[in-house]
Amino acid sequence: MTLDRAGSAPNKHAIVDARVIVTCPGRNFVTVRIETRGGVHGIGDATLNGRELAVASYLTDHVLPCLIGRDARQIEDIWQFFYRGAYWRRGPVTMTAIAAVDVALWDIKAKTAGMPLYDLLGGASRRGVMVYGHANGGTIDETIEQARHYRAMGYKAIRLQSGVPGLAATYGVSRDKLFYEPADSARPTEQVWSTAKYLPTVPKLFEAAREALGWEVHLLHDVHHRLTPIEAGRLGKDLEPFRPFWLEDCTPAENQESFRLIRQHTTTPLAVGEVFNSVWDAKQLIDEQLIDYIRTTLVHAGGISHVRRIAHLAELNNVRTGFHGATDLSPACMGAALHFDLWVPNFGIQEYMRHTAETDAVFPHAYTFDQGELHPGDAPGHGVDIDEKLAATFPYRAASLPISRLEDGTMSDW
Repeated sequence: MTLDRAGSAPNKHAIVDARVIVTCPGRNFVTVRIETRGGVHGIGDATLNGRELAVASYLTDHVLPCLIGRDARQIEDIWQFFYRGAYWRRGPVTMTAIAAVDVALWDIKAKTAGMPLYDLLGGASRRGVMVYGHANGGTIDETIEQARHYRAMGYKAIRLQSGVPGLAATYGVSRDKLFYEPADSARPTEQVWSTAKYLPTVPKLFEAAREALGWEVHLLHDVHHRLTPIEAGRLGKDLEPFRPFWLEDCTPAENQESFRLIRQHTTTPLAVGEVFNSVWDAKQLIDEQLIDYIRTTLVHAGGISHVRRIAHLAELNNVRTGFHGATDLSPACMGAALHFDLWVPNFGIQEYMRHTAETDAVFPHAYTFDQGELHPGDAPGHGVDIDEKLAATFPYRAASLPISRLEDGTMSDW
């Protein structure tokens, strides 16, 4: 029996159960479920697309056994324990595991307090969370048709991705128009990429979009790390007449100084960070105001406790949040992100790629969409749970992200 420090009675906040749930309702998700002696439970997303089982193993073998008996209220101490206690710090596997625990503990704390998570964080800063949808098609005309559909659904912001003439496959273009799942086979498929063919198509896409949609809708585009800094600067300059909301992940950000060169050549707003794992990945970008939006997501950067630090640093430097929100993030992450978005003072926008009906059934949630905005709901906690019996009917299925090669066979960034 675990006693409190006074040795008087069992601590109802002590963690008595912590486990990993792997399920595949259309795509793979990894979820952590933590329960206290008082019967309060919380869940956190631990999905790392294409590397799900690595995180599940890290949690099962190294993290969750250390939780049993700890006080679930001590979120900061637990975060520091798993971060500082691991000699090999950071990285996507470690930080995703820490994030899952952290979000589950915040879920428990808010439920214990009887309030929605955003109230626990400090209260709502806005009525709702502006989100953007993904319009894509094999041609510019098909993409514009999808963009009209999103606008009719009430979206105020739309990401535009279209096929590139001469390339068999293009990032962001899929058969499913509301869902996009790039992990398409057990072993990575290989796609061919050409920057020379790509660069002329994006300005044409934006010109057609402005003509069809007008100037009231926000337009976004994701380059997916495929350009050099000078190529990114050229594309940003070409897009300036069409006033994009942002140009996303225009070059790999391992070298943060790369963005200084891009800044010298364009005033198009820049967004980056969905693959970042810590504040150190973004520190120079934020400190020097080399970006306009930080896209770091709760699930891959240590959860609410750490991303809150990133957001505060960003606020000091006029950088807004623009969290990643693709289908590979479970509703548990989306729910927590929406509470964070509703609270955080320097909010910019939230990506919202809808989940399938099967995923929504496995993860019942309180958040709702209306006229281009999401609201997390007012249920205690982050408002998302998991139906474990239903989850068990969708076993894990191996799925890998593609890789990309240039036309001459050279490996490139996917």
